[in-house]
Amino acid sequence: MATLASLREDAARCRACPLWRHATQTVFGEGAAKAELLFVGEQPGDAEDKEGRPFVGPAGRVFDEALAEAGIEREKVYVTNAVKHFKWKARGKRRIHQKPNAAEIAACRPWLDAELEVVSPSVLVALGATAAQAMLGRGFRVTQQRGVPVESDLAPNVVATVHPSSILRAPDEAARTEAYAAFVVDLKAAARLLSS
Repeated sequence: MATLASLREDAARCRACPLWRHATQTVFGEGAAKAELLFVGEQPGDAEDKEGRPFVGPAGRVFDEALAEAGIEREKVYVTNAVKHFKWKARGKRRIHQKPNAAEIAACRPWLDAELEVVSPSVLVALGATAAQAMLGRGFRVTQQRGVPVESDLAPNVVATVHPSSILRAPDEAARTEAYAAFVVDLKAAARLLSS
């Protein structure tokens, strides 16, 4: 049976879609090998692409703060992305995030499925629309189904919430504060599913 270490090694050589050509490296998931709580985001960002680790950039800092506020220890969860390479477009010297397309998401799906099989979480949390739709179908709407448990073969409990990067994109400080508070509420609800 595959292990996270063997999957990470195999994924580093993945050429299933063209995204690897412009990425620094594959960014595989990390965390507790038998985590009860598993979070899936969209794709690595600029900082993740450079460091080779998920959720270490600005959105990762928001995620870590929200986890702590929700009483969830990051060391005890597993975090990954639906897509394992950073898709970007140059704007001057900056690399600007581009949303992965259906083919790129599908090319990475075997890696996500393998991670889910090895970790076998009790609660699976999709962070953002891309992750939610990658796992739950294109008709899934985070805005309408946020925080509501969804019937799925992926894990005993599956929920979706916003991606922490959306909090950073809020138009002003008041909107960011409100979005962050709602995100923490969603994380606390996901943690409560562990004991249900």
